[in-house]
Amino acid sequence: MGRDLGQVQSRRQLFAGALRYVTLGLFAAGARSVAAKRRRLLREGKCINGGICSGCKVFEQCGLPQALSAREAFVRNQ
Repeated sequence: MGRDLGQVQSRRQLFAGALRYVTLGLFAAGARSVAAKRRRLLREGKCINGGICSGCKVFEQCGLPQALSAREAFVRNQ
């Protein structure tokens, strides 16, 4: 019956394909977990960059106390 469909898949190809999709699913779940953690930290008012303000992408708009003091220090030193 399988030969009537035109293409027969070997057991090795079946496992390789299954492993490929399982790996893709794990990567997607990991990315979703990282995004959810980032949103949770922002919602709780915690720094998403580990307290390193100098290289942060949202430094100018950040309202956390550490970023505010870093901006003050930056302005004072100029």
